[in-house]
This record gives sequence, C-alpha cells and structure tokens, in this order.
Amino acid sequence: MKRIALYPRPVERRLIEALGNSPVVLIHGSRQCGKTTLAQMVCAPKYLEDKILPTRRIATEIPEYEYVSLDDDVICETAKADPAGFVAELPERVILDEVQRAPQVFTALKMQVDRRRIPGRFILTGSANVLLTPKVSDSLAGRMRMIELYPLAQCELENQPFPGFLDALFGNGFRFRQRERLGGNLGERIVAGGYPSALALPPGRQRIDWYSDYISSQLRKDVSDFSRISMLDMLPQLLALSATQTAGLFNLSSLASSFQLSRPTISNYIKLLEMVFLLERLPPWHSNRQSRLVKTPKIHIADTGLACALLRVDAPGLMADRSLLGRLLETFVFHELRRQASWHDDLLSFYHYRDRDGAEVDIVIERGTMDVAGVEVKASGTVTGTDFRGLRKLKETVGSSRFRGGIVLYDGEASVRFGDGLYAVPIRMLWENP
Repeated sequence: MKRIALYPRPVERRLIEALGNSPVVLIHGSRQCGKTTLAQMVCAPKYLEDKILPTRRIATEIPEYEYVSLDDDVICETAKADPAGFVAELPERVILDEVQRAPQVFTALKMQVDRRRIPGRFILTGSANVLLTPKVSDSLAGRMRMIELYPLAQCELENQPFPGFLDALFGNGFRFRQRERLGGNLGERIVAGGYPSALALPPGRQRIDWYSDYISSQLRKDVSDFSRISMLDMLPQLLALSATQTAGLFNLSSLASSFQLSRPTISNYIKLLEMVFLLERLPPWHSNRQSRLVKTPKIHIADTGLACALLRVDAPGLMADRSLLGRLLETFVFHELRRQASWHDDLLSFYHYRDRDGAEVDIVIERGTMDVAGVEVKASGTVTGTDFRGLRKLKETVGSSRFRGGIVLYDGEASVRFGDGLYAVPIRMLWENP
C-alpha cells in the first residue's frame, strides 16, 4: 500500500474543539485535500496503519472512532435506500466519509442526534458543499459545526504551521527584514500546488496525469451524484478555460460564448464547479456610501497546481510568461491567505476592491465587521510608490479608523515601509516569520 506523507494541519485544533461541543462535525473541502487523513489521525489512527509512519494520536482523550466510507458503492446504495436504518446501525462514534454521495442521511442524522445528543458523535467529511442545498443545511442547523479544509498551505509544507503574516497585517506591521528572492523557486511552488498526493509525485508527466485523473474522478463521483447534466464531458474544458482567467473579473458572457451555450446554462455549470470546490468566486468589497465601486466578483481556480496542470505549463514556462505568472501568483497568494485564515482565531472574510477609476486591490481582508486590510500582488522584484495607488484609495474609502494595513507582496529581498500602514513585503514572508 502506498504511504502518504503526514503534514502538520493547524486546523486540528479547531476540529478537537468542535468535537467537544457539537454532536456533528463536518469537515468539507475538495477531494484529496486531506479530510479523511485528518479525521483518522485525530480520531481513528488504526485506519492509518501501513499508510502513514509513524502513526500519531493528536488527542489521547478522544474516544476511538470507527470509519465508514460512502465511496463504497454498496454502502452508499444502502444509505440511500434506507437512511434511517443505516444511521441507526452505525457505531456509537463514527467517521462517515464522503457524505455528499448520500445526502438522504442528513435527516436521519438529525433524528439520531435529537434522540441522544452526545458531543462529537458523528464526524462527516464531504467533497461537495452540501450546505448549499437548503434541505441539507436546515436539517442539521444548530447541531453541526463545520470545519473547512483546504489543500496544503506553504507554511504547512515548510512545517511552520503558525506564521505571523495575518497578525502583522492587522497588528503592528512589518519590521525591516531582508530575505533572499525566490526567483525560479516561486514558479516551482505555484506549479506544485497543495494536494498531498500530487506533491508525492515527481514534477512533470506523472503529476499532470494525477490531476487529469483527479478532475475526472471529482466530476464523475460528485457532480453526477447530485446533478443530472447532459454535457458532463464539457466541465473539464470549462474548468481549463476558467484557469486561463483566474484572478480576473468573472465574465459569464465570455465563458458562455466560448462554448456557444446560454448564460443560464454556463452559470449553472460554474455553480457545480464551485460546489465541488474546484472554483471560487471572490466577491467585491463595497461600502454602501460608495457608488463608484465595481460590483463584479473575481474568479479563482481552486489550486495553482491544478491550474498549471490544466494549462500544461511547467515552472520554466510559467516564469517565461509574465502575464500568466501574474494571474497565477495572485491566485497562489489568495489561497495561501485563505488557508491560513481557516485556522486563525479571528473571523476573516475575503474580497477584492475595484472602482470605476481603475484603482484596485487584489485581496481585501475584513476582520469582523470593522477592520480592513489590503494585499496587492506583484510578480516583479521591485516596488515603487505608484504600486500603492489602489491601497491608498482603499484606505481613503474605508477611513483611517478602520484601515489596518496595506501590503504590496513582491518577489524582492526587503520588507520596507511606504507610508503610514503601507509596506512592501517579500512574498516568502507569507509563510516565514515576519
């Protein structure tokens, strides 16, 4: 049996906390991002034998769980045919894997929880966002905690699970520091992405083949389970086209015209790709007092490794194509920040900023309902004052009392200050101690 690498997942802390106060915990995220490994590592390490060495138990006070996978077609059909009977016969504490394949069990889980409410009784994993289905989300309202799991962040790959970038961004800023430029290593990190199984393979053909099989499996197993569409084979092409537009403003008309399909049809297909965590739309940040802000979301492919495989581009090719590098670097930074935010103690929401005068900020982060910070991304090794135009406009729009910091991330060597709360910061500081 193939062994898999064990990476530190800081979100473990949130999972353990949720098990202590909620009868149902849902770990959801894309296939192969590590949901099953995380659940088994924390609660059922016996199922990791021969897969991971050494096996480690995160929290010894957590009871041992059994593991049941709905990826087994026989088990899945049983759960669909008699969800109440299936759930009634589950072990006292159980990990129920890939639960989106049989959404009928959610009502049965609600009945079991209401009969006997025990914290941490059921751990669910899902590779599709079943909470977008109203009947499913309503059935376990008030009974379920949700843990978002993403592909690996750079800090997890570097075994530095608690970088201080977000704290510095909303706190005391960035000290003058010098670091070596990433250069070609930046392209290698973008192309590698964050899926553990892909990272276990050598760069090149084997990794691209893994991604091709991954997309086929994701669409075949998940999209076809909860949606009947007539052109399933078109979805990989739509995903590949979306990869060319990653970090750009979402343009439904352009996507529809490329396939000669109606806007509503393409819109539904995009929603399906979002539902299985292959695409994400980044909403615009706006203030009700501002009428000149563009209200169009941006689109981001779920992982830059996936995007590069779809586009058949390697690290040298990416570094040579500066336009593509800029878009994929922005997506790379966005996901690094999103992944770090998933285990951060503060409630952080993500947006982009763009006004009708052309001022823009690639990533806007809102802490709670008040504090706002901005991150602009540059693929070059130099920064000038004009690169802060969008951040200064955002600061003016937000107001000094709410604006906490503005960063231009670049592939340079030094963290330097460009005014009150404005800094140029090397990209590698995202996962290194600032």
